[in-house]
Amino acid sequence: MLTLHLLRHAKSSWDDLGIRDHDRPLSDRGERAAVAMAAYLRQEGITPDLVLCSTARRTVDTLAALRSALPKAVRTKITRDLYEVGSEALLDRLRGVSDEVGVLMVVGHNPGLEDLATRLAGDGSESGARKALNRKFPTGAVATLEADGAWGALDWGGAKLTRFVTPKELV
Repeated sequence: MLTLHLLRHAKSSWDDLGIRDHDRPLSDRGERAAVAMAAYLRQEGITPDLVLCSTARRTVDTLAALRSALPKAVRTKITRDLYEVGSEALLDRLRGVSDEVGVLMVVGHNPGLEDLATRLAGDGSESGARKALNRKFPTGAVATLEADGAWGALDWGGAKLTRFVTPKELV
């Protein structure tokens, strides 16, 4: 059984309109949401084997806020190939993950993450989670999917959406 946690970065700041998109930090609200999400991960015992994170500052800042809730030895890869990509490229990236990784977390961006989660979620998905995901994948939210088989065989409709949690639910 494979478990995939898709975490959209927390709310970013738009205070300085001169900052490039890639370099935007978290807003105060985003920092609070990331701390709440860290508490949720700790409470639920979510312990990824590998975390893939976009290089954008808001994703790296979100990951930094989660560090206290993650296993000390968790492997982390901060990679540019998760920034400004669509669901097809994200699925290709997931298919390249080693099968030694049973639990994977991806910290990334919309619209790619939302589309990926929506397209992966197939039969057996939790109906309340699917409804919430179909409404919106807000900043700081996490979608959890499970699939049988190998990462290389992951395909559209081939996973079950088991949970969808937003920061609003946690604070």
